[in-house]
Amino acid sequence: MAPVLLLFFQLSHLAAAVAALALAGWLVARQRDRGTAALAVGAALALSSAWALAVVGFGTQGAPTLVLFSFSYLAWLWSLYRLFAYDNRARSMGPVRPVVAALALVELLQLLLIGVRHYVGGDILALGEFLRFALSLRLLFCVGALVLVHNLYAGGSAASRTGLRWPAAALAVMWLYDLNLATVAYLGDGLPGMLTQLRGCCMLLVVALLAGGIFGKEGNLRFSPSRSFTFQSFSLLVIGAYLLVMVLVAQGLSYIGTELARVVQLAFLVMASAAALALLPSPRLRGWLRVTLSKHLFQHRYDYRAEWLRFTDTIGRAGPAAAPLRERIVQSVADITDSPAGLLLTPREGGELALDARWQWPGIEVPAEAMTPAGARFFEESQYILDLDDLRSGRVQGLPEAAYPDWLLQEPSAWALVPLLHYERLLGVVAVARPPLARRLDWEDFDLLRVVGRQLASYLAEQASEDALGEAQRFDEFNRRIAFVMHDIKNLASQLSLLARNAEKHADKPEFRADMLVTLTNSSDKLQALLTRLGRYGAHLGEARAPLPLTQVLDDVATRFADRSRVVLIDREPCVVMADREGLEQALVHLVQNAIEASEEGAPVFLDLRRDGEEAVIEIVDTGCGMSPEFIRARLFKPFHSSKPGGFGIGAFEARELIRAMGGRLDVESREGLGTRFLLRLPLLAGHMQGQPRQPRWNEVA
Repeated sequence: MAPVLLLFFQLSHLAAAVAALALAGWLVARQRDRGTAALAVGAALALSSAWALAVVGFGTQGAPTLVLFSFSYLAWLWSLYRLFAYDNRARSMGPVRPVVAALALVELLQLLLIGVRHYVGGDILALGEFLRFALSLRLLFCVGALVLVHNLYAGGSAASRTGLRWPAAALAVMWLYDLNLATVAYLGDGLPGMLTQLRGCCMLLVVALLAGGIFGKEGNLRFSPSRSFTFQSFSLLVIGAYLLVMVLVAQGLSYIGTELARVVQLAFLVMASAAALALLPSPRLRGWLRVTLSKHLFQHRYDYRAEWLRFTDTIGRAGPAAAPLRERIVQSVADITDSPAGLLLTPREGGELALDARWQWPGIEVPAEAMTPAGARFFEESQYILDLDDLRSGRVQGLPEAAYPDWLLQEPSAWALVPLLHYERLLGVVAVARPPLARRLDWEDFDLLRVVGRQLASYLAEQASEDALGEAQRFDEFNRRIAFVMHDIKNLASQLSLLARNAEKHADKPEFRADMLVTLTNSSDKLQALLTRLGRYGAHLGEARAPLPLTQVLDDVATRFADRSRVVLIDREPCVVMADREGLEQALVHLVQNAIEASEEGAPVFLDLRRDGEEAVIEIVDTGCGMSPEFIRARLFKPFHSSKPGGFGIGAFEARELIRAMGGRLDVESREGLGTRFLLRLPLLAGHMQGQPRQPRWNEVA
């Protein structure tokens, strides 16, 4: 090395020693004004000053130099720890201590290697192996320290980062330089002399950064480590331990010196790398780490600030690409429990719960009546969050059977039921799937899910109010328009009737009699027929009912469509009900017509009649495009929502109201891409209730 460069490097180390010692003395003298970190930083600066003097006296690789270098690293690590321990805030430092302890252990191994190296003496081969191992430890320490600096800076409050950036920058410069130096040395044949000597200039820069801002008045910091920081730091420790084990085993195998040892060493590296690639990306492993760290390092399992931000982001998501509100409601609950999927069940007018929305759970089959009214009342009155695993294992007993339907209990991936209550009124139940790492729900889960459930119920109530207001406005508009139409049609019908009667008086005029009389009479008949049709809506709702054999009604409906499409009668058990024939036929014709229009041309529509206890059940089944739960809930039975161009959107609504007026119920089960099944239920007439119910043979459900 040129004498000029050698002199420059010597002077730079002397300057770094003087500057570091001066700053250390100034800090120690004023430690009361500068907080508890002042003593730690002063000690680190003093040891760094001693190291710089040792470089001048003993060289960069002398034993005293290496020992002082390791002690200065330990002092800087202590300083980093003390920077965030003001005012005896030891309780908040729990997650950091294991990371600091692990890095300190790595540096203590460096001191052990220095002692072993001094003992070995002149064994060049052993010294080379020890050098590579020492460089591996140095790389591990620098990576861990840099990650720690970054996370500690990011974990500080916004107000404290102004004072923190200077010491963080100083420590980052020092350890980043050493990381690059160790990397070049490990990949090369040895320590690069130029970079090793330039470390004195690096220390001068560190001292300058510390003097520029580390002990400003803003330095009083409040450290609040996040769960993400803890998880990242712990993951770093796991990776570091893995690398350390790999290096130790590989180096140990290399000492054997035979060809077999080299083969074993290569096989070990391949297997260890494959194991790392297989295990580290595993969601189950990451879930286990999160649960373990949250359980042992934090007072609370949840980071409530992070959960609230994620919750508001999920619910407040808008735009054409955003999922519907009800799917986002399911997702927001599933995110809290790390569940991969979920369902939303909402009440219907009869009090039962039905499927409303799915989130990433297409395979589960949900019947039309997902939960009986009794089960819905249980969740409304008790506000109970049900852990299905506790129920299956027998840890929970005494619950009514209606609270856990068989289809849900028999689904192995179903995990928990969370009620959504708004002012003590049940607006829905969210069923979530089991997370990759299942655990038992505890009081903290119940408290958070109960609060989130109430918040989500308020969103459902708000949307329901908006829907009701919009429907009322549409009804009002429809009534106004119908009133004008009825008035105009009545006037026109009266005029045409009068004109027709006047025309009869002038029957002696052949032209008038031939043209005007026929035209006006036909027009009057058409207008009267239209008026009768417009006045029919709701007319059947109050008509008297009579005993009606349903087999005759199905035969008439099938005959009506015989010339246009295939309507297949599967089975017709004799059933007699109390019903209005014309109204029932009108409802069936509408449902069959809808099934035909939803199916491909030539595809059959099936009609089935069976008994189910004290009810007669008529099924209308098609294999068409099907309907989504959102469409069934929000549009199918809502007036003025039509998927047909020019349609009134009141056919399905009227069919359901006609069935209800006869004391029956209309249910629908559908799966998009597979088809739809309407189930029309009517009470059997007394004396015609014999027979056993049979299970439906077609079970594609929403």
